[in-house]
Amino acid sequence: MKNSERSRLNGEAEEEDDEEENLNGGLEAWERSYADDRSWEALQEDESGFLRPIDNSAIYHAQYRRRLRGRSLTVATARIQKGLIRYLYIVIDLSRAAAEMDFRPSRMVVVAKQVEAFVREFFDQNPLSQIGLVTVKDGVANCLTDLGGSPESHIKALMGKLGCSGDSSIQNALDLVHGLLNQIPSYGHREVLILYSALSTCDPGDIMETIQKCKESKIRCSVIGLSAEMFICKHLCQETGGTYSVALDESHSKELILEHAPPPPAIAEFAIASLIKMGFPQRAGEGSISICSCHKEVKIGVGYTCPRCKARVCELPTECRICGLQLVSSPHLARSYHHLFPIAPFDEATPSRLNDLHNISRSTCFGCQQSLLASGNKAGLCVACPKCKKHFCLECDIYIHESLHNCPGCESLRQSNPVVANEG
Repeated sequence: MKNSERSRLNGEAEEEDDEEENLNGGLEAWERSYADDRSWEALQEDESGFLRPIDNSAIYHAQYRRRLRGRSLTVATARIQKGLIRYLYIVIDLSRAAAEMDFRPSRMVVVAKQVEAFVREFFDQNPLSQIGLVTVKDGVANCLTDLGGSPESHIKALMGKLGCSGDSSIQNALDLVHGLLNQIPSYGHREVLILYSALSTCDPGDIMETIQKCKESKIRCSVIGLSAEMFICKHLCQETGGTYSVALDESHSKELILEHAPPPPAIAEFAIASLIKMGFPQRAGEGSISICSCHKEVKIGVGYTCPRCKARVCELPTECRICGLQLVSSPHLARSYHHLFPIAPFDEATPSRLNDLHNISRSTCFGCQQSLLASGNKAGLCVACPKCKKHFCLECDIYIHESLHNCPGCESLRQSNPVVANEG
């Protein structure tokens, strides 16, 4: 081969390399795996044949409405009682399997972030309930935090103890949680949520006996697996009345975890109505000095005073360490009732209603006052309350059902009716 031909081939190879670098944006291989991961799923073809980004808000809203309809059908077909006071332990698998990188950057990091979001959502929907954290590594279960109502303390403790090693043991975790939940009063609903990464369990004894003890103690155990399905996890959930599911990806695992935030149906033995003594403590003065019964430390100007024994506690809701009285605040008690009287799902606006938006002044969302008309002065996606007939955008629909739990249109009608009656 002549020198001229060799130089020509080398030049063509260098040009091809330059073209590949330009096409890849100068990214390394590991960077392209993040930038181009399933990027084709973010495009769709419009009416003109052009590729446009997918409107993820509409897809998310459709999934949300399907879950909402499923819940409403369940409530309509049966009278289901739900527990307002829940005691939940979250068991986090920190064995060597949690270091796998099929969830980016690792299963451990993804689970930690999702537990943080779940803890905040849990206390938002269950203000009278309490959570505790348990970790499993090296075949040993450790109680990371005791039952409490402070999300910040749980999150801080979890983020400071992240680390994977050894094997996992479901039996040791259940034994530890069983001993902790046995001290819970009879009116409390005992639950366990296990976030499991491993494909095996290294147990010191017969795990079937442990599962039977949890069943006899009315402990509801649920498992979310991050790998393949395991028979022992499925058997545990079937025996204790919990749910078992396996996450497909990061978004699916987050959705599965957040499904455990609303209170589940009560076990038959717990469905009996019972009276609970509660105290409404007063907030301590700014300059007062006293010893906190929770941490056995001197606190200045923070906390609440038990109305029965005058002991000082740091946060609400909690149980007084001195007299055992359940201490809550009136807003916590009021917020706990929205699960018993859920707001009805809104109806999707029909084509006739969408056409009427051009003729009436109600062409804006009743909640955020934003226009319901899309580009080109066309009617966009919206919903309407079946009672007050007010129109809302998709974002307000989600906010009303998941956070506000009251229809602004219905509330405005209730406030205006007394005024009309007085004028008459």
